[in-house]
Amino acid sequence: MSKKNALLIVLPVMFGFFIMGFVDLIGTAINYVKTDLSVNDTTANLLSLSCFLWFLILSVPTGFLMNRFGRKNAVLISFVITLFGLLLPFFLYKNGQSKIDFSVIFIAFMFIGIGNTIIQVALNPLVTNVVSGDRLTGTLTLGQFVKALASWLGPNVAAWLAASVFGWKYVFLIFAAITLLAALWLFFTPIPEEGEKNQISFAATFSLLKDKKILMFFIGILVLVGVDVGLSATLPKYLMEKCPTIADISHADQLKSYYYFIVRALGAFAGGILLMKVSERPFYIISTLLVTAGLALMLLSKTEWSILTATVIIALGYSNLFAIIFSQALKHLPSKANEISSLLIVGVSGGAIATLLGIVSDAFGTQWAAMAVIAFIWLYMIGLISAIRKN
Repeated sequence: MSKKNALLIVLPVMFGFFIMGFVDLIGTAINYVKTDLSVNDTTANLLSLSCFLWFLILSVPTGFLMNRFGRKNAVLISFVITLFGLLLPFFLYKNGQSKIDFSVIFIAFMFIGIGNTIIQVALNPLVTNVVSGDRLTGTLTLGQFVKALASWLGPNVAAWLAASVFGWKYVFLIFAAITLLAALWLFFTPIPEEGEKNQISFAATFSLLKDKKILMFFIGILVLVGVDVGLSATLPKYLMEKCPTIADISHADQLKSYYYFIVRALGAFAGGILLMKVSERPFYIISTLLVTAGLALMLLSKTEWSILTATVIIALGYSNLFAIIFSQALKHLPSKANEISSLLIVGVSGGAIATLLGIVSDAFGTQWAAMAVIAFIWLYMIGLISAIRKN
């Protein structure tokens, strides 16, 4: 296969990571819904439960779906479900003018969560269909770069729309149009089929947790996603709490997008290139320590510049960790790629921790308490260093 033809096959697969990034709209939605409907953190953060619960319920069944219909078709199904979830609030959410508004957003993120569960389970193994093993970690990291671009785009487009005559909910329509284009692009792209499909089951999939390393990687994904979603939901409110000059949620959300998501995107892009050439273990150690230092600074910060500096440090460290853990697990048991992907994506349900953070911040009356919980949970990632091997 020529390099040109190979690129034409890889590109629509990689663009799937952009659609995967739409799930990070949850942090932005939580903050706008809290303002629109005048609800507390506990209620607003329930949206994260509606979205991320499905990673716990449907990740393993998605493995069955891949086995039955193939990885590409599973990704296409995820696009259709995501499209429906994105269109629902555009047509039915009235920005606080209706009693059913919270229910509409809650149900919308249910579908977005279901679609995102399927795409996260199916897309990573699909990458192995079009990329050789020695470039897998770097490619998955570049996928996280593409995902981070979508994560950055959401808060900025929402803020721009919130200041216009349209309203922030039009971000759902824009993302729906992009999802439709992505689905058509992938549909018309021929993808090499995976080899012989082995029969899998719930018991066989969860039995992988008996493997010590797979168990450690699974918990690592739980922690990674919990910290990411928790930070995304908490940071804008933390900025407003610590910095009286930031009184507008759109401003705070935009700061998060620039200093967290765009830095994460740049870090993932650089990491994707470096991980093609350097060992994963030292990269993981440095990245984990960076996040630890950033969280410590975050807890000590009292000014806007120090909070944003801490955010940049966290974003740089975080940007490559998901891909490293995922590729480590796939390399550990390559013959079980579908099962491992299903199992690890169950760990994305860790994003539901935002619900707990809302309860904590309401109970203590400060966003600092939620940040402290995030920092405490992160300590597990230091212990995971022992499971990371060199390339």
